[in-house]
Formats: sequence, C-alpha cells, structure tokens
Amino acid sequence: MPKTIYRDEYVIFLRLLRGYRLAAGLTQAQCSTAMGRPQSFVSDVERGIRRLDIVQLRDLCAVLRTTLGDFIAKFEEQLSPKNGEHLRIKARKHK
Repeated sequence: MPKTIYRDEYVIFLRLLRGYRLAAGLTQAQCSTAMGRPQSFVSDVERGIRRLDIVQLRDLCAVLRTTLGDFIAKFEEQLSPKNGEHLRIKARKHK
C-alpha cells in the first residue's frame, strides 16, 4: 500500500481542509494565529508537507467553525463512489 501522502484520499483531505478555511473566511495567517502557530503551519498542512495528528485536526476544525465529526463525515462523503470525486482525480493523474 502506498504512503498516505501519495494516495488520492489525501488530496481530497487537503482540498477539504482548504475549502473549510476559505468558507470560514480565514486566511492562512488568521487560522494559524488562532491556533497559536506561525502562518507557515497552515501553509505546510495545506501543501501536504506537514501532517496533523487527530488532536491538531480537532483544534483546526474548531478554528474552521466545524466539528471533527462533521469534517470526517464530509471527508467520507467526498470519498463516496457515487460522488465520483476520487475518480476525477485519478483521471487527471493519467492524462
């Protein structure tokens, strides 16, 4: 099995994080400040350079005005075959 950072699901996870941040109307700097971290923290997370543990993800969800449970539910929804999102990602990779 490939490392998580190379899987399609991780791309969806990162897009979802960024989407929640944008929907909350926050810049990376604002989000990082709310977490007591430097701006580079959120930038590195969104680029897939820095990984989050479950506690950090929960803290980030609170800043993004959602719950960990809602975030995970949305993530699972995005992975759903009926959604087709992961299929479009695979198609782009092969072009």
